Amino acid sequence: MQIEQGKKIYFLSDFHLGVPDHAASLVREKKIIQFLDTAKRDAERIFIVGDLFDFWFEYKKVVPKGFVRILGKMAEITDSGIPIEFFVGNHDMWMNGYFEAELNIPVYHEPREYEFNGRSFYIGHGDGLGPGDHGYKMLKKIFRNPVCKFLFGIIPPYIGMNIAHYSSRGSRSVTGNSDDKFLGEENEWLIAYCREELKQKHFDYFIFGHRHLPIDFALNPQSRYINLGDWIKYFTYAVFDGEKLELKNYEA
Repeated sequence: MQIEQGKKIYFLSDFHLGVPDHAASLVREKKIIQFLDTAKRDAERIFIVGDLFDFWFEYKKVVPKGFVRILGKMAEITDSGIPIEFFVGNHDMWMNGYFEAELNIPVYHEPREYEFNGRSFYIGHGDGLGPGDHGYKMLKKIFRNPVCKFLFGIIPPYIGMNIAHYSSRGSRSVTGNSDDKFLGEENEWLIAYCREELKQKHFDYFIFGHRHLPIDFALNPQSRYINLGDWIKYFTYAVFDGEKLELKNYEA
């Protein structure tokens, strides 16, 4: 795909709307909308790379309460002709057609390859990739199992949502402040994953979320790993103008 002159592609992830409470989440949601209003002026395409919500589950006829501002803004953007593409994260993996039908946004459950202006991109949320973390990888298989999704879906939403939010809070208490620092290239599992992928095929850019820490790391002179950070602490995003990709911080 060739980007139109003067247009840009935006990448952002890890909003975790819904935490730590409604009031704080609403402030963050409004700031994200301000960013999207700015981005849509010159956006060729927007990628949201997972964990838009701290938890999301689509029951057959019910979706979680709230988030009307961000959902409405995304619908407005796609209605204007600007594509948005969404990669599920580990907190919002249980999508089931709502984004496609109501917002005209394709939803992806695995990383995907793209080419823009002759540059190759490998894009995904990043959870469950690379070495280690076998416990989570097993849980991810369980969570994505159709039988498990069905069983959770027959739980009344009030009970199911409370179970999910309790689990999400527990996950954050386990990880603690581990996302606050760069672990060194030998210990960053997504760097290890990128290097393994490069043995099979060249990519100019690997773009992930999940890690929460903004990272721009040169894997070799031709390839870079970009972690998009988050919109809880860092308010960071990446933008590609057809020639170069930059990791930036947004201040409303």
